[in-house]
Amino acid sequence: MELDPSTFETMTPQEFATTVKQLSDREITEIMRGEHRRAILDAIFDRFPGQYLPERAKGMAGTFQFRITGGPEDHPHDTYEVRIDGDECTVVPPGSEYDTSLMMAPPEFLKIATGRGKPTMLVMRGKIKVKGDLTKAAAFPTLFDIPKA
Repeated sequence: MELDPSTFETMTPQEFATTVKQLSDREITEIMRGEHRRAILDAIFDRFPGQYLPERAKGMAGTFQFRITGGPEDHPHDTYEVRIDGDECTVVPPGSEYDTSLMMAPPEFLKIATGRGKPTMLVMRGKIKVKGDLTKAAAFPTLFDIPKA
């Protein structure tokens, strides 16, 4: 099984979740060290605004930084930022200011993105490192319609 970015345009979030569910952590790690890493991450983050449920935000505002580790030696991590401001969710270029930063390896990120992993448990197990506002970090996943396989 392979994550092929050329199929993401036609793949529903549920189909993506099903594809990821069939992969082992080892397979995910290998794929995310390869040539398609950036395309896969870009495709996932591009879907954040469409999965956003503003009615759950209740006036929340903040910038959430994601640092995805496990890249190739010449580019060991990628940083993305998602900004929530009431009714709006946008993916913005990484900057120096954020409310919450979450650092994790690709398997944990894909587990969260596909509803297979519970962020709180992954933090407690040390699989996700959080800096900044822990309350916002805990609320973040609830603001999205996360596909499930």
